[in-house]
Amino acid sequence: MLLLNEREVRDLLPMNECVDVLDAAFAEWAAGSVSNMPRYRLPLMRGAQQVMAGMSNDAGATGLKTYVTGTQGPSSMVVLLFSTEDGSPLAMLAANALGQIRTGAASGVATRHMARSDAGTVAVIGSGYQARTQLAAVAAVRPVERALVYSRNPERREAFAQRMSAELGLDVRPAESAHDAVAGSAIVCAITNSREPVFDGGSLAPGAHVNAAGSNHWMRREIDETTIRRSDIVVVDDLEDAKIECGELIWAAERRAFRWENAVELRDVVSGRVAGRPSPEAVTLFESQGLAMEDVTVGMHVYRKALDSGIGREVEL
Repeated sequence: MLLLNEREVRDLLPMNECVDVLDAAFAEWAAGSVSNMPRYRLPLMRGAQQVMAGMSNDAGATGLKTYVTGTQGPSSMVVLLFSTEDGSPLAMLAANALGQIRTGAASGVATRHMARSDAGTVAVIGSGYQARTQLAAVAAVRPVERALVYSRNPERREAFAQRMSAELGLDVRPAESAHDAVAGSAIVCAITNSREPVFDGGSLAPGAHVNAAGSNHWMRREIDETTIRRSDIVVVDDLEDAKIECGELIWAAERRAFRWENAVELRDVVSGRVAGRPSPEAVTLFESQGLAMEDVTVGMHVYRKALDSGIGREVEL
């Protein structure tokens, strides 16, 4: 079994590759050879252990991601991979960086299929470490020229703008309000852990695409009802998972502002069964909860690159 640490995983997983791996994985899922188990939260005396599992026939792997939240220390995610051919353990990957990159890449896949092809302006609501990969993924699939970032802490949004300008070679600037960031932007990424909406859907420009990627709990709600009502198409990474974790849509469904029957799964957009952009002026929404099938397919991509490069440490169990 191969062991890979955080630095090795990050070095082996550039954003453009991760977007392409996930695009292919969702297409495979549409064809029927991917399985996914929604996140299960095992209660602890303090906090919870979270476990999620997935399988890709094309990748030749099944596996799981697990981590603990709510304790005194930070979460340390781990992905375990097994061969679907003989059941042998293949790899154990440190997965904080993997999770950060693949979360951004999932928004990149949705943006590739749902945003206007000429989208060149981005609003990022949130300035944490997950926000960095949201912007990087969007910039990997669209001709982004300018980005505005808003978060409640002025110093953090200023630091984010400086860092991402240098990393991506883009004009990234802090905004004074969520409205200032969102109004006029062709793509909006919400990536916070807020329990209340972080921008007014009335600020969205016609033709805007929204990635909502920060909420994966029924008690969190980054996106308001106005955004959902204005969306001509609402796409989820997985319907079963969204009904458990997507606080915005659960809330909207309870208030009869949204019907689950109208939700479209990302695999159907990627495969071409459903058009991700109904018209140039349509407002489109992608709700991302984060799936284990993403961790497994991306993890296998990293594992194979590591083998080819002689990176990592082999251990016998």
